[in-house]
Amino acid sequence: MPDPGQIYYIAGAGISGLTLALALAKSGATVMVLERNPGISEFGAGLQISPNARRVLDGLGLDAAVAACSLEPSGIDIYPYRQEKPLVTLALGQAMRDQFGAPYVVMHRADLVDALYKATRRFANIDVLFGVRNWDVVSHARGVTVSIDEANGQTRTSRGRAFIGADGVRSQTRRAVLDGPEPRDGKRVAWRVLLPFDALAGQLALDRVSVLFGPGFHMVCYPLPHRQQVNIALFLPGVPNASKNMPKPALGPFRSRRIAAILSAAGDSWTPWPLFTVSAPQWHAGNIGLIGDAAHAMVPFQAQGAAMGIEDAAVLAPLLVSQPSPEAAFARYQEIRQPRVTRVARTSLTNGKIFHMPAPLTLARDMVIASQGTHAHIQRLAWLYGYDAQAQTELNRLDKRTPQGLDQTQ
Repeated sequence: MPDPGQIYYIAGAGISGLTLALALAKSGATVMVLERNPGISEFGAGLQISPNARRVLDGLGLDAAVAACSLEPSGIDIYPYRQEKPLVTLALGQAMRDQFGAPYVVMHRADLVDALYKATRRFANIDVLFGVRNWDVVSHARGVTVSIDEANGQTRTSRGRAFIGADGVRSQTRRAVLDGPEPRDGKRVAWRVLLPFDALAGQLALDRVSVLFGPGFHMVCYPLPHRQQVNIALFLPGVPNASKNMPKPALGPFRSRRIAAILSAAGDSWTPWPLFTVSAPQWHAGNIGLIGDAAHAMVPFQAQGAAMGIEDAAVLAPLLVSQPSPEAAFARYQEIRQPRVTRVARTSLTNGKIFHMPAPLTLARDMVIASQGTHAHIQRLAWLYGYDAQAQTELNRLDKRTPQGLDQTQ
């Protein structure tokens, strides 16, 4: 039996939490994941996995599982407002493999969580406890003490080496335990829907991602062949304290023929997801830390929210098992990760402004996009997609340069 004081506790069985559990278990650590839901459950719809995240997943043995339920799109069709043909098709597919050594894929969030969970079942040193009613954690010199209210009403108290909050944008770990900030209302809403392939016949290429620009909004569409569905995400301005009881999206006169067809096919099936962000200045205290959205939720306009949580896990796990204390590991992890995550969040915000430009600024935007060609984004985002989280951790063990300087070289 493992020493109870050497168990790592993780709050949240989502993408970040399960990735961290796998990464820790591969290093020989014993892990307990606490999940409030009665089983694996990942809300939302589509997910883009770029090479920087895919390398981590492949390193955890998930290459075949991800490939089986994802699509490797050949490109991204960019549609200016009310234009029938793409302005440009940005290269993905083999171009991404050639440049970054890993594919760029799209998939359903639930399929990735399911693949991660099934992978954890192959490790005797990972236990996932579902139906947790509540938990409390206290940090002390010897580690942490965790009290858990289980689904059957029983309460157990155990010791552990560290506690990691992977519990999302409304993280209890961040807000209640670390006295961190509340999430910020981004005053934007992502309206999401999944439509069958035949509902969009002739409207979109079903081997590529499509991005449709409009004044004050944009729409992202990509196929999920594993499910024979197309993921649609429509990003619109929201209102303060928006809820999921909002009226269905309406674009009034600002609809192209293609957007009108998509709105018609979706009908009343849209689900609104108000966008919140988190900027926690401190990601840890004592033997308690944060990863993923719990530490740094961002707007999704560079499709990197999940990828950043996956990277977090790849960096944090080896530090936790190699550093002299969890506190030292969390401190080094924050030094390594915070500058990069800040840069990615800033890029995402900038993209939102570019995507939602009003006329006549759109003319200049579209001219720049067209003039840069099909591969410019690969070079422009090499710092993002070329980042190797595992190699970065090893480099930081040997090299004492500042994390900011290291990030800029990626």
